[in-house]
Amino acid sequence: MGNKAWRQQHLRLGTLGLAAGLALIVGLEGALARTAERLEHRPATVEGTLHPRETQRPLAQATVLPDPTPIVPLRPLPASDAARVWATVTLPQDRRPLLQAIQHSFTYLATPKARADYQAHPTPGVTHDRVERSLRRLRHLVQHSPNDAAFQAALTREFVLYQSVGRDGAGEVGFTGYFEPYYAASPVPTAEFRYPLYRRPADLESWPTPHPTRLQLEGADGLQGSQGPLRGLELVWLASRLEAFLVQVQGSAKLGLPDGQVMTVGFAGRTDYPYTSIGRALIESGKIAAEDLSLPNLLAYFEVHPDELDIYIPKNDRFIFFRSTDGGPPTGSLSVPVTAGYSIATDKSLMPPGAMALIQAPLPQHTPDGDWEHPPTTRLVLDQDTGGAILGPGRVDLFVGSGPEAGELAGRINHPGQLYYLLLRP
Repeated sequence: MGNKAWRQQHLRLGTLGLAAGLALIVGLEGALARTAERLEHRPATVEGTLHPRETQRPLAQATVLPDPTPIVPLRPLPASDAARVWATVTLPQDRRPLLQAIQHSFTYLATPKARADYQAHPTPGVTHDRVERSLRRLRHLVQHSPNDAAFQAALTREFVLYQSVGRDGAGEVGFTGYFEPYYAASPVPTAEFRYPLYRRPADLESWPTPHPTRLQLEGADGLQGSQGPLRGLELVWLASRLEAFLVQVQGSAKLGLPDGQVMTVGFAGRTDYPYTSIGRALIESGKIAAEDLSLPNLLAYFEVHPDELDIYIPKNDRFIFFRSTDGGPPTGSLSVPVTAGYSIATDKSLMPPGAMALIQAPLPQHTPDGDWEHPPTTRLVLDQDTGGAILGPGRVDLFVGSGPEAGELAGRINHPGQLYYLLLRP
């Protein structure tokens, strides 16, 4: 199949990927769109997670969170409140994906980096050893509890729930979903595929600071990387400037090559700059009104004004590097695979990496007649990723898988809920 035919067949996949990048693009840092039903595709995702997070819904204004110094992001839940939460916890029908996700957390917790990550954790009593011991006990309970009642009883006896203070200080957390998108790509540059993704420079750790900006690295048009320190680091080429940028926002992707092969790429490093939202920049420039900012309007704007990508994409100084993952699973910021339905992304400067968490939020499910509903859901998950738009104690991004169906599911997650962590009693 030729390049153009392949791209035509997979046009919808690329669109799903764009949806995945919306939360970072529109600048939902710490905020969640809470309004009308999403038209199609997915919201959020993280950089280095996979994740930006965006949605096609109109975007509500960000909730202003109090800024205590220092912030204590988690607080023990009183026993009476915890009892009501424990009563909603159930074991999954198939326990294997949850157990797999737990094992990935153990892989991370066994590293020297994990111990370093827990130095000076902002919540008193949350330590590397306590998280690891808690996870070991939880694995045993997931493996051997005969039923939900026995599982709930053991959790009540042995564990304390630590609740996130949320974005409002009262526990409200904004939930979005993210997934691994598909794009068309080429292993060599062609007239159609011109925009590269780049490998991590071998000497990145010794680059002087401040690092080169995006503009300095790839030029305003995204085609000048061969003229500077990125020369020879090209990994694969995409046809769309915006798609190449969104892969940087998401941190990973599956790429369909012209010969039918599928290449997977994952996060390998980044320059030392904060993320800058191009959606926010469009608002500040008066190009789109804040109340009109949605994914369709963003895409429509750049379809009419493609040259302005050369203005707005360089506003984000942060630059992401990639590696081929040889068909491996998508990997989160802890350098372990993320598991569909059981891995979340949070702000790792505040939340305990690798820990078992409990989320409560309306999650989408198919109805027998093919429609969607959002029943209240309580689910055990592992905190294994982060992202540029996942900032503060009031944001969670749930990984839901790869491809178009995952994109459809992820795009329907955009609701408030609660976040808890399970730790053994002292």
